[in-house]
Amino acid sequence: MERTIISFDYAIKNVLRDKANFDILSGFLTELLEKNVTVQEVLESEINPTIPATIDKKTGKTGKVRNVRNTGKVSRIDLKAKIDDGELAVFEIQYLDKVDFMGKILFNACKAVVEQIKIGKKYDIKKVYSINISYYGLNAEDEYVFTANLKEFKGIHYDEVIPFSQNLDPRGAPKHIHPEYFLILPYNFENEEERQMKNKNRKRDFVPKKPSKSKFDEWVYVLKNSVVKSEFTAAGIQAAGEKLDMLNMTPQQKAEYEAELIALADRKSEMQTAELKGEKRGEKRGEKKGEAKGLKKGLKKGETIGMQKGEAIGMQKGEAIGLEKGEAIGLEKGEAIGLEKEKKETIIRGHNNGLSIDTIAKITDLSNEQILKILKENGLI
Repeated sequence: MERTIISFDYAIKNVLRDKANFDILSGFLTELLEKNVTVQEVLESEINPTIPATIDKKTGKTGKVRNVRNTGKVSRIDLKAKIDDGELAVFEIQYLDKVDFMGKILFNACKAVVEQIKIGKKYDIKKVYSINISYYGLNAEDEYVFTANLKEFKGIHYDEVIPFSQNLDPRGAPKHIHPEYFLILPYNFENEEERQMKNKNRKRDFVPKKPSKSKFDEWVYVLKNSVVKSEFTAAGIQAAGEKLDMLNMTPQQKAEYEAELIALADRKSEMQTAELKGEKRGEKRGEKKGEAKGLKKGLKKGETIGMQKGEAIGMQKGEAIGLEKGEAIGLEKGEAIGLEKEKKETIIRGHNNGLSIDTIAKITDLSNEQILKILKENGLI
């Protein structure tokens, strides 16, 4: 059998603050911290108060509900509980993507530490457990429970450590006092069938090993699905199924809860609408910038190609013109050389046949001096 319960976020803000329901919180912390935990009291914390819903007795319809947000610089933690030995558990639940979420986690934990100190007194610090539940992925692919803790200082030059711990009572053992952080991502949690399907659809070769089971997995299942199964045995979980069952809510409580869900859905819708508008604006700006950049690159490439083609055409035309001029000059020079050779041969034949210099000069149109020079060069005089 399954019980559908109210969301853990709503329960922490409105139901689990009641001492009669401390067993639920105690069970949750027992499984998370892996030690027996008893919630002693819920301390005051800044949250976003909700104006209760009203029900029209005649129509049965729910009246308007709105959230009143404090715009001051306060820590809007969802719940701060005092547990065994004076230690503190600080709960923060985040549904929508928040760029400074890590800063908020750190601020809440540090504020819980600072609030323990009284001016002029010793730094009697009790450990703070920062429990943060995020319903958006924070870029994690598989893991759904993360932890962070500074337990010691490590030496830079020598292999020595100093524990981050103290105890103002010299009779007691030192205790770690640095806050311990937990980050829980319910939507990353999968049952075996979901895990196998996800691994099957992976585009990468690496497939993570099957996670080890723990009792706290049952609580993560509840955080994800708002359902408690009868076979669950984790501490406090069946108490949650019984006390947070929606069927046990009065009409007024149910109306307030449904109004809270509607308000959350509206915030999600507003966020998604803003993201879509931002994407469209980004696309238009990107198109304009891309077009301008592409035009610039195209012009540059066109100039380069044009120059290359122009050079090729120019070289081709130049070669043709050069060839034509070269042929003309060569022909002219060849004709001149041929004519000169022919005249030399005529002078030599004329001389050998007994013709006078004057006669040879008339035949070749050369001067007597030119004819005598040629005859001397050929050893005929």
